[in-house]
Amino acid sequence: MPKRGYFGVSFYVVVGFLAVFFVLLVTGFVIGPLGRSLFGDLGLPAWLIVPRPVPELPAEVVFHLFGFPVTNSIIGAWLTMLFLVVFAYVITRRMKIVPGRLQSAFESLLGWLYHLCQRVAGEENGRRFFPVVATIFLFVAFNAWLSLIPGFGSIMVTTADGHHVHLLRGANTDINMPLALALISFVFVEYFGLQSLGFHYLGKFLNIGQFLRSIGQIVRGRVRDGMIGMFTGLIHIFVGCLEALSEFIRIVSFTFRLFGNMTAGEILLLITAFLVPWVFAIPFYGLELLVGFVQALIFGGLTLVFLTLAVVHHGEQGAGD
Repeated sequence: MPKRGYFGVSFYVVVGFLAVFFVLLVTGFVIGPLGRSLFGDLGLPAWLIVPRPVPELPAEVVFHLFGFPVTNSIIGAWLTMLFLVVFAYVITRRMKIVPGRLQSAFESLLGWLYHLCQRVAGEENGRRFFPVVATIFLFVAFNAWLSLIPGFGSIMVTTADGHHVHLLRGANTDINMPLALALISFVFVEYFGLQSLGFHYLGKFLNIGQFLRSIGQIVRGRVRDGMIGMFTGLIHIFVGCLEALSEFIRIVSFTFRLFGNMTAGEILLLITAFLVPWVFAIPFYGLELLVGFVQALIFGGLTLVFLTLAVVHHGEQGAGD
């Protein structure tokens, strides 16, 4: 009876896999730029040599649609949306009372997100915020994961102008997409704040009530109390300006956090695959899977927190506390 290794796999299979991995690692080191700098040119065929990566920060235009430039990052975003729609359709087309593995995994993910929304925002607000938070989370996560598929960023096409460009690119690595997601988060925060509190929501930005009341006190002859109140009112106005500024700073923070982490991860994979081709980059792929999940959780989680704060009256605590 063969010995058992890890996760129920035969011990000999594990040893064989490790041996192949080691051989590919050594070979990749020899044919890579590090190996060539140590051992010189070994006369290897050209198809074994990995070309030097040239990271492009601006997205490349693939074609124009009604005069609108369609970049490879837009195509990557479309592909992510198509994948999510098809994936959801396949799972929900034949739902079972006793779910299979795929349905169970997807239901567990959505259930976890739903309970997270309820714990943070409360029962009622959690149901209201769940579609926004889940959509942002799924789009950011799956866009990051799909871009890790081998060949995703290496397919080249020729444009109408005769330029050779990449067909696909992770949308998270184009600053326009994180900015669009940050603006969507901002709009929903303000929308739910106005919907829940009405014009009282604007009071935290335009808190001029104390200042106006102080002017009234001065007119009525209560100069001392009016001057003190006017000073307090100026502080309230200044705090309101800071509140308004913080709302817009969130857009910048959201944008560059997602863009910076995703772009850095893409460049890391390109460099590792170039320095030591083939299998050396595999552990970094696992790291990027985790980074994609963490960034999606941060983006969706912070949106959930700001949504919760937007619907809470001044002086109240969050519904989930």
